[in-house]
Amino acid sequence: MDRILGGKITYNRSSLLALVCEIIVVVCLLFAKVVDLLFNIESVVYVVLIASLAIIFAFRLAIVMAISHKNPLIASIPASIQTVTAAAIYAVAQSQVVKNGVGPDLLIGPGSGKLYFQSYAMGPKDGITEIISVGIQGELLLLVGMSIIYALGVWGLIVIIDRPWRKTLGVSGFDFIRGFIDYIAEDSRGLENFFESIGESAVVPVTVMSYADLRGKQKACFSLPMLHPGPMGTIGGGNLPESLARDTEGMAFTPHATAGHDFNLTTAREVDSIISVVKRAIEDVELYETATRSVRSRVGEAEIVGQMFGDSAMLIVTYSPGCADDIDYAVGLSAMAEARGQGLRNVMLIDAHNCNNGTRGGEIGHITPGSQRSFDLFEAAKEVSKKLVQEGQNSFELGVAWDETKWGLEEGMGPLGIRVAVIKVGDQETAYVQVDGNNMDPGLRDRIVEENELVDEIEIITTDTHIVNTIDAVNQVGQRIPHNELIGKIQELIKEAKEDCESVVAGMSSRKTTVTVFGNDMTETLASHANAMISMGGALTAAMIIATISMSILLFLFAAA
Repeated sequence: MDRILGGKITYNRSSLLALVCEIIVVVCLLFAKVVDLLFNIESVVYVVLIASLAIIFAFRLAIVMAISHKNPLIASIPASIQTVTAAAIYAVAQSQVVKNGVGPDLLIGPGSGKLYFQSYAMGPKDGITEIISVGIQGELLLLVGMSIIYALGVWGLIVIIDRPWRKTLGVSGFDFIRGFIDYIAEDSRGLENFFESIGESAVVPVTVMSYADLRGKQKACFSLPMLHPGPMGTIGGGNLPESLARDTEGMAFTPHATAGHDFNLTTAREVDSIISVVKRAIEDVELYETATRSVRSRVGEAEIVGQMFGDSAMLIVTYSPGCADDIDYAVGLSAMAEARGQGLRNVMLIDAHNCNNGTRGGEIGHITPGSQRSFDLFEAAKEVSKKLVQEGQNSFELGVAWDETKWGLEEGMGPLGIRVAVIKVGDQETAYVQVDGNNMDPGLRDRIVEENELVDEIEIITTDTHIVNTIDAVNQVGQRIPHNELIGKIQELIKEAKEDCESVVAGMSSRKTTVTVFGNDMTETLASHANAMISMGGALTAAMIIATISMSILLFLFAAA
């Protein structure tokens, strides 16, 4: 019925809802029977039956309005099916009970029009059909009255809870709930439509670092749009790293940019425009035959390893062994400006995103404007860039290796697996290791670096892919993957990459594009509204239940008076 009216409730959801409602009725009747046995109030069973049928109507109405229909009148049609069916069966059963001369029943007193409880034993006498009809009508009228009261309570509760969403965001919070339920059912359109309705337009740089062999064929490419690959699963840009890699020639590296959840893409459709910009940026690349050795600088908690190719540089920042999450967009832009101020033409600033304790540390670890960590980053970017500009450049070689690994999304490993690029300049070899995951367990990055004996310099980066976060916000590399096995696999791939080394040329270019993203503080706003909805909902639901039960009792007393 819901589907006929344009709703979204599936057969499985409908069956589950019917089962839950049936359990509610059974539990209510069991409670009533216990009261009957303890206090010898036989009529309470019939009273509770009518009340429970009204309750499941209200419950179904709340569910249907939350996930399928906004209009309460339309939602009432599929919501009433179970109650109407049960009432019809009850009416038929009561008719048979009375005809067979049994029992206590809830009846309308003949001639008085009043509702009362009466034990009787009736045989086939004159007027019995009229008494049966009037009795059943009385019970059904009572059921209708209680259902209306409960439905009004549900509607009022929904309106009150939804008011903050409409007032501050201009959207319904229940649109978010409907979208999230669709997402659980593997349909992301509803949730993406919601995000798109609250999103903001933003201009973002897209930077590429292309490596080509001496025949001119692209051997590897680092693609870095200043976006955050979230919010979760395949929603928005959650699978941005794999999407970029799939459309890139050669070995694709898709590291994490300096951007947080404010720069989540609202829909997966936006990814196509990013891919187009990446391709155009690759076409713009001016290739150089020389590169510097990699150098490191550490200022405060911020550590940067950098390498210059021609007139541009790739910088990778980590806060390990300290725990950190996303670097704010504005902080990243300022750090790149510091680097360019030392004489670099283009700068690719990568957030290594390789040490975090999830939610265990109490603080998320974002690098925000005005924080000491942001100033550490500015100084480190300035210092490492100054070193690079002063370094001599020589011809260089590149080798790459890749393994999807045996680990999957549940273990925190995305479809890109582990990718390694080894760059050899003179007698120095530097390994850049990309793990397709969302951050790393504390200490794991440092252990990989300390146990390295294969190359002179090494840095570990994660893509921050959110495809590993379908529901759970924390599923980082090393949480479910044995550290020894991961380190062993990385060392294997470094050896393969070293064997793959050959002379290459490289260059960097950057373009800008306009996309729709979450916008400033939108993630925090959504979280605060959701928390408010939960806290308000609990208190208001309790108040609504007390009020509706009180009105139901008054209705019973009035009808029986």
